[in-house]
Amino acid sequence: MDEAILIVDDEPDLVAALDYSLRREGFVTRTAASGHAALEAVALEPRPVLVLLDWMLPDLPGTEVFRRLRNDPSTASIPVVMVTARGEEVDRIVGLELGAEDYIVKPFSIRELVLRVRAVLRRSRVAGPDTPSPPDRMVSGALVVHREAHRAWVDGSEIDLTAQEFRLLLVFLDHAGRALTREQILADAWEDGVSITERAVDTHIKRLRRKLGTSGARIEAIRGVGYRFSANVE
Repeated sequence: MDEAILIVDDEPDLVAALDYSLRREGFVTRTAASGHAALEAVALEPRPVLVLLDWMLPDLPGTEVFRRLRNDPSTASIPVVMVTARGEEVDRIVGLELGAEDYIVKPFSIRELVLRVRAVLRRSRVAGPDTPSPPDRMVSGALVVHREAHRAWVDGSEIDLTAQEFRLLLVFLDHAGRALTREQILADAWEDGVSITERAVDTHIKRLRRKLGTSGARIEAIRGVGYRFSANVE
């Protein structure tokens, strides 16, 4: 695969575990135990395709390292995943507002982290460095969605969606008006490595439609194709 991932953390045991797991998945890895070492490592060629960045480093805060990466045109487009023990909501908001592609709280499953790294890389390849980020707040008729906050409202009332249902809703909103096959929905809404049948996709969509209430009918089944989220609002 020859795609380098930079691991920035000052916990040797965690770095060793991440290094081993990512190399086993075919990635090339680099490691740095401080903010200054991270800035030096990210400048090496080939540039890393992603940075796993701890918040609390011995010299510079991870947030400062992040800002310097974003302010440098040569590293501004590299996806950054924050990996930290700081799990309070305010910390998550700060990390995501800085532009982090994901925010993973310690302790975590190494397997889950690898899957989320793959998901971030998949999204970055599809979007490309010059593609504008999708809007955080989306309004479509009676439906209001805040992407980063993972919250949705219909007719002014918040609806309770699972993480998977929320990802599914975002896929429909991002492709409103377009016919999507079950294969496309599965590829976009489910993490790599998750085994699920097309019938299970139908079941998740049925539940999502029910939770969306008056907006649920906008998810239209297309015989022989898949589904479409209607872009037309009554």
